[in-house]
Amino acid sequence: MIDASQIKEHMEVKASDGHHVGTVDHMQGSDQIKLTRNDPAAQGAHHLIPLAWVERVDAHVHLSRSSQEVMAQWQSQG
Repeated sequence: MIDASQIKEHMEVKASDGHHVGTVDHMQGSDQIKLTRNDPAAQGAHHLIPLAWVERVDAHVHLSRSSQEVMAQWQSQG
């Protein structure tokens, strides 16, 4: 299980296929990552992804889903 305290503001978020899907804004609660809305991948909106999708954390947040899956399933916040 991933320790949410490892996830820091401004970390790059990468999908399992290596594609950039966003930048961490902050943790929302204990189980969701809120992505910045000013990232090119965000298209002007905040997006939430569940902590359960995180495979590992090093200099980046690595997800267990492909970029297509992430963008199809993340929650958008205007």
